Amino acid sequence: MDENKNITEPVEESAENVSEESLKETTDEDDAVSEYNDTATEYAALEDALNEANNKYIRLFAEYDNYRKRTAKEKTETYSNASAKCIENLLPVIDSFERSIEVECADENFKNGMTMIFNQLKDFLNKMNVTEVEALGAEFDPNVHNAISQQDGTDYASNHVCTVFQKGYKIGDKLIRPAMVAVAI
Repeated sequence: MDENKNITEPVEESAENVSEESLKETTDEDDAVSEYNDTATEYAALEDALNEANNKYIRLFAEYDNYRKRTAKEKTETYSNASAKCIENLLPVIDSFERSIEVECADENFKNGMTMIFNQLKDFLNKMNVTEVEALGAEFDPNVHNAISQQDGTDYASNHVCTVFQKGYKIGDKLIRPAMVAVAI
C-alpha cells in the first residue's frame, strides 16, 4: 500500500499543479479578455467622440457656408436696391429730357446739345442694365403696367395698351417703375 501511496501522491501533486496552472491560465485569459473589453470600450468611446467632433465640425462648416452665402446675397441685393433707387430718382429727369427733345425749338444747336445729353443718359441706362417696359401694343400686364384709363374705339385689340403716358423701366428682371398706360376695351 505504501507503493500505492507513493503513486497517488505525485498524481495529487500534479493535479494540484495543473489546477494552479489552469487557474493562472484562466486568470490570464480573464485578464486578457478584460483588457480587450476595456480597450474595445475605450476605442468605442474614442470613436464616438471623434464622430461627435466630426458632426460638430460639419455643422459649423455648414453654418459658416450658409452665413457666407447669405451675406453675399444681402450685399448683392443692397447694391441692386441702391442702384434701383438711384435710377428711380433719375427717371423724372430722363422723362423731362425726352419731352424737351420732342418740342419744336428755334435754336438747332441747343436742340442738338439736348439730344446729345439725352443719348448719354440712355447709354448710362444701358450700362446699368436698365430697359424700358414694353408697353404700346402689348397685352396689358398688371405686373408691369399701371392702367389709368380705358379707351374705346382704338386700332388696338381689347385688353392691349393703346396709349403710354409714362414709360416704365426695369433693371434686369426687377421693375423700377411701371408704365402708366391706357388700355383698349
